[in-house]
Amino acid sequence: MTEIDDNSRADAAPQSIGRQAWSRLVGSRLSLTSLIVVGCYVAVGIVSFAPFMEGKIEEPISADKTFAPPAFFQTSPDGTRSISPACWLGLDFEGRSVLWRVAYGTRIALLIMICTCAISISIGAVLGLLAGFFGGWVDDLITWLYSTVSSIPWLLLVIAMAYVIQNLQTVNSGSVLASVGAKLGGLPTVVLALGLTDWVGLCRLIRGEVIKLRDQDFVVAARALGLGSPRILFRHILPNTFHIVVITFSLSSVAYVQAETVLAFLGLGITTKPSWGRMIDDSKLELLRGVWWEFAAASVAILIVSLALNTLGDALRDALDPKLHGVK
Repeated sequence: MTEIDDNSRADAAPQSIGRQAWSRLVGSRLSLTSLIVVGCYVAVGIVSFAPFMEGKIEEPISADKTFAPPAFFQTSPDGTRSISPACWLGLDFEGRSVLWRVAYGTRIALLIMICTCAISISIGAVLGLLAGFFGGWVDDLITWLYSTVSSIPWLLLVIAMAYVIQNLQTVNSGSVLASVGAKLGGLPTVVLALGLTDWVGLCRLIRGEVIKLRDQDFVVAARALGLGSPRILFRHILPNTFHIVVITFSLSSVAYVQAETVLAFLGLGITTKPSWGRMIDDSKLELLRGVWWEFAAASVAILIVSLALNTLGDALRDALDPKLHGVK
């Protein structure tokens, strides 16, 4: 009888918020599929950091097969056929493998997502915490700042910021930013242009959530114990707003990948590396000649990761919503 009671108590033990969120996330086939797709993209992006990829993206597969369409087999000059993954997505205008360039573009997309989100989330979360917790003139100043930034169309602001950063690199050719930008193929331009302009939405969400939390009992108790404002903010309030940060990361990543495509189309950002946006820009004139596979490969890569991240973001929002805790 005692053993049965112990088992029933163990089954009835409350789960942590993280366990509940994970159970909801993997309980849906659609969200689980999206998670697996995103995991595959991350795995490809990590593999693309291998040193051999730098040579693969510039290596001509066959000089006489420029614009070769997708093929499962590769035919050598002596007529023998062999399975060649490099030819599965075709060859571009210089005879380079589109498959390797798409894989390398996954690396660029992964870096843009992580680095840009790190900048925008840091700015938005800190300003939102300060505005919501302290109120008064601090709230007024930060509210005025994000209202001013949000009054400018985001895409135009990103383009203007990218032009400014690119000109700074050109004028100050010996600076650290210029040397890093040249080494990384213009990646810092995209990261800084997106990260410094896309913090407004998160700042508003965090501010509203902190305004609701700052008068809760656990915050009042922390003040009564004599805890300082920094400790209350980062030890008690920030963890209760972390679900907003996670959701923002998953949903904003899609916008960053798509914005990089626009910047590449305008000749900004990625200049020497095969990002998805640059591949689309390189192939736009070749579509008139019927060369569609490079454009299709990059577009499908963006489409799949965008659908997966959007679906995963919706699932995370439902799983991490505090109002749904304990609701089945």
